[in-house]
Amino acid sequence: MHAQQFTESTVFDVIIAGCGPTGAMLAAELRLHDVRVLVLEQDTEPVSFVRIVGLHIRSLELLAMRGLLERTLERGRRRPAGSYFAAIDKPAPDGLDSPYAYLLGIPQPVVVDLLERHAVDLGAQVRRGCTVTGVEQDDDGVTVELAGGERLRSRYLVGCDGARSTVRKLLGVGFPGEPSRTETLMGEMEAAPREEIAAKVAEIRETDQRFVFGPFGDRVYRVVIPAAEVLDRAEPPTLEDFRRQLRSIAGTDFGVHSPRWLSRFGDATRLAERFRVGRVLLAGDAAHIHPPIGGQGLNLGVQDAFNLGWKLAGELRGWAPDTLLDTYQAERHPVAEDVLDNTRAQTAVLADGPGPRAVRRLLTELMDFDAVNRHLLEKITAIGIRYDFGAGPDLLGRRLPDIAVQHGNLYGLLHHGRGLLLDRTGHLTAGGWSDRVDSLADPTAALDVPAVLLRPDGHVAWIGDDQQDLNTQLSRWFGTPAS
Repeated sequence: MHAQQFTESTVFDVIIAGCGPTGAMLAAELRLHDVRVLVLEQDTEPVSFVRIVGLHIRSLELLAMRGLLERTLERGRRRPAGSYFAAIDKPAPDGLDSPYAYLLGIPQPVVVDLLERHAVDLGAQVRRGCTVTGVEQDDDGVTVELAGGERLRSRYLVGCDGARSTVRKLLGVGFPGEPSRTETLMGEMEAAPREEIAAKVAEIRETDQRFVFGPFGDRVYRVVIPAAEVLDRAEPPTLEDFRRQLRSIAGTDFGVHSPRWLSRFGDATRLAERFRVGRVLLAGDAAHIHPPIGGQGLNLGVQDAFNLGWKLAGELRGWAPDTLLDTYQAERHPVAEDVLDNTRAQTAVLADGPGPRAVRRLLTELMDFDAVNRHLLEKITAIGIRYDFGAGPDLLGRRLPDIAVQHGNLYGLLHHGRGLLLDRTGHLTAGGWSDRVDSLADPTAALDVPAVLLRPDGHVAWIGDDQQDLNTQLSRWFGTPAS
């Protein structure tokens, strides 16, 4: 559908390796700034298996910022927020400051299709059946070689090509961490009537919290079971693998049949040493991998793309300050490191044995305290992230929720991927930065401060009411003003 023909002389601003959620979102973000983008995808067709993923609060907010939320909600199923951390059964704390305080269950191929179509509608070009085999860079750009010998030229390359990233390996970037030590089977399938299952599942979960066999719609069950050994993840599991392991653990295979999708995952945890080498950058699973506990992986990658897109576009359009592109690693590497740590912790809490079970009981008690429950939920859903922008009020560096403004909501003003000055005083201006930053003077805005400067990713870059101070921060994030 999206395949197009290119010649060796074709030059792009950015080539993106990988058209998963991260690559597709990045392509769309770049196209908002008229960047010439080519996305190379190794697979000739979209993935066929239908794996359900969860979009957390922050990812839903990002989709709302770009006008994509409604069409995404139509294809998913909302579930209450809560019970994210190590699957400990606790409701979400009261008063979460987001109108999107829920989890959206949605098939991963649907997410990829929505984001890819959005990128293509904005003018991105997607080419399937292309395997990257070589990368060379110089002061002016990057040459990408494909299987078969074709060479393409771009000013930047971004590797969004997954955990086994070819781009990362060609760069020689280290990927330290821990290899898989355990293996888990996961899928959705039909089974025997529920009354024959519930009691046995409850019995197993008394000693093994990793075991999940729960209803997921009419006659369909979501199944998560520890595997007998670490296997080759390149080979998908079969229904017989599930039946055999169910019989081993539960003494019955519950009559499972008619699988919707089957997959396996390990607990490998790795973080790239660098997210940028010259004109080549890494995002998503190419930069970090971890167990899927808490459902953070896809969300983390999409959020990487949202952070990187406007910065790379600014570099290409010529207005970015010298250090702006470096803030991608400075901001996202610590976020990824924190995700890896919380999945390590969750894995330990879910492990078998009297020690982990004691820790789980203690943590379950502690989560009855609102502050503990709130902290863990904000960590999993990424709404607690605060980038280090220097000293200032607590709101500085955090994302601004979708507050009410004149004639609508804040995120409706961010669809074009530009900065925003939201001014309750009516005395401030974006001046020479108005080609990059929109302005709204609104004394009714639901803010507790006089004015804020928002980056295109919705994070608060400045708070105050002084024009000179504002100009300093406009220069910091959006470069030299236009004459």
